[in-house]
Amino acid sequence: MPVPVLANYYVTYRCNAKCGFCDIWEKPSPMIDLRDAERNLDDLKRLGVRIVDFTGGEPLLHTRLHELLKMAKDRGLRTTVTTNGLLYPKRAKQLQGLVDLLHFSIDAPYPKAHNESRGVDCFAKLMESIEVALQLGERPDLLFTVTNESYPYLDIIYERFSKPNGLTLIINPVFEYEGLGEMLREEVMAKMEAFAKQPYVYLNPAFLALRRKGGNDPEAPVCKAVSTTVVISPFNEIVLPCYHFGLEKLPIGEEGLYALWQSDKVAWHREMEGRHDICRGCTVNCYFEPSFATSPLTPYFWQSLPSKARYAWTKFVLQRLDARRGPKDAVLPDLDDLVAEEERRAAGDGAMVPLPVL
Repeated sequence: MPVPVLANYYVTYRCNAKCGFCDIWEKPSPMIDLRDAERNLDDLKRLGVRIVDFTGGEPLLHTRLHELLKMAKDRGLRTTVTTNGLLYPKRAKQLQGLVDLLHFSIDAPYPKAHNESRGVDCFAKLMESIEVALQLGERPDLLFTVTNESYPYLDIIYERFSKPNGLTLIINPVFEYEGLGEMLREEVMAKMEAFAKQPYVYLNPAFLALRRKGGNDPEAPVCKAVSTTVVISPFNEIVLPCYHFGLEKLPIGEEGLYALWQSDKVAWHREMEGRHDICRGCTVNCYFEPSFATSPLTPYFWQSLPSKARYAWTKFVLQRLDARRGPKDAVLPDLDDLVAEEERRAAGDGAMVPLPVL
């Protein structure tokens, strides 16, 4: 039986933002129970999982996220968290040293455009989050979801926010599912590929290769969502074959996650991964990242390898050396200057980039 390497653990579906390219925030949801989480983390470790992504919704809405992270770290698991930054300044000291891969989402280099994309006023908190994180010795990545409209912002985000602070800019190509997202134009993908050659920029080029081939083909599937990834919902269920196209939700009962993962139902989903009708054309990054990484007989593995090696060198060597030097002052543009520049561009001194608004 294949060994899953990643767990996407949804601590809640609730969110304090309303992003136009996401529908998770619309779903009612509890917060995960710490007793359930403790049992599940034991079983994830037993299954061979190495990385736990505590996700949502907005994971920082879970008031005991720091305890969840510590549970994972105590079991030798690597942790990752992506946040919009609204709560990070308040929670930063609790989370310090507990997140191996901390990501801050950024949609635009200007307050109004970023806030419109997120559906809430959060740009100032994002800037504060970068400042606080650097002072605490954290080196968060900046996660930029690239759309056909927002790709011109790549240069500005890199030059003003990523590069001056030695923070990795993760280029996340937008994907389609259930009427959300869009297909990327060739000119946008070409821009991303060229841009990713710069220091402190990460893009998995295999994402774009998959898009150019039309996405996953059920007759010759690339996806290994079930083999590589355990998806756990806030309702303490396994979601199969993946969160985005969840066809079945299996409650984690008294027998526990480990036993459930050995069941015939999970085995069937493993056999069918990437082969369902809904899997046709899929390009959901969350599942193809681990799928490529565990498929050495495919070209996607070799296309991914150089970028992943560069990211690992930056994250676990360069940035750790930088963090050992102690607190670091953020180098960020003045907020008032950004507002004024955005107003000038909107008035016609340079075209503004429309971002998706729900």
